[in-house]
Parts: sequence; structure tokens; C-alpha cells
Amino acid sequence: MGFERQYLGAEPAAGDVAARRGRVALEFGAPWCGHCQAAQPALAQGLDEREDATHLKIEDGKGRPLGRAYRIKLWPTLVLLRDGEEVARVVRPRGPEDLAAALAAWDAGAAG
Repeated sequence: MGFERQYLGAEPAAGDVAARRGRVALEFGAPWCGHCQAAQPALAQGLDEREDATHLKIEDGKGRPLGRAYRIKLWPTLVLLRDGEEVARVVRPRGPEDLAAALAAWDAGAAG
């Protein structure tokens, strides 16, 4: 699937996300957030060529259940899941180097 450029129209339920098999990248943020906008090049570089992964761009905000289920405090936050389990998390990445360790952890179990 690669990098998703648009926020979802409606966020999925936490149970539906946890039930997904394979690798899922949850990006929490808001389209008007300056930190989120600044992180887009790094996120695109890290996720764009990962066709075997699903990227869900979630518009977060006060009272949004999915963000609360993942205890999101700052935007953007990238939560990397493998078979419904959190493998890594990156808060406010500024460049590809901020994502490197998390993506390596995410990839480590992808082959097995």
C-alpha cells in the first residue's frame, strides 16, 4: 500500500485495527498541525516503498477513541503494528534518521 497522503474520512475502531494481520502503520495527527506537515517528507520516505504494509493516516483530536486507545499525546505519532501488536512508536519525527530504529524493529519480524 505504501505511504498514504490523505487522512481517512472516518477512523477505524480499535478492535478492527488490532485484528489486522501483517504490518500496519498508524499515523496520528491533524492536517493543520505544523509538526505533522513538517514530518511528511520523512514519513513518505520511510513508508512509500513498503507495499506489504498498510499505512492509516488518522486525524486525531480530543475525544477521538482510536487515539485514546493508543495513548496518543503529541502529533504526529507513528505507531507500528505487526499482527495487531505494537512493535515501535515514533513521536514527532523530523527526518528519516528518527524513523530508522523503529522501521528496523518493524521489519525484523516481517520475514518470519
